[in-house]
Amino acid sequence: MERSMCLLSTAFILVLLLAATEMGPMGVEARTEPSKAVEGKICEVPSTLFKGLCISSNNCKHTCRKEQFTRGHCSVFTRACVCTKKC
Repeated sequence: MERSMCLLSTAFILVLLLAATEMGPMGVEARTEPSKAVEGKICEVPSTLFKGLCISSNNCKHTCRKEQFTRGHCSVFTRACVCTKKC
């Protein structure tokens, strides 16, 4: 009984992990309206001018505009400044 519970809980965790990876973001695409087709993709590039950990997306955005990008945000995991623009 104890072995079957351990096997069942392990299988349940694996299913949750698979479901979580399937629900993640597939890519960033620009849309003007939800019902319209995709007009263009958004390219993401790490900032070359931003130094240190990215804590404020506002500071990152201003640095990215100096680099001729349209927007910028802080990466959630690496805390790096990522600049974006239409490809």
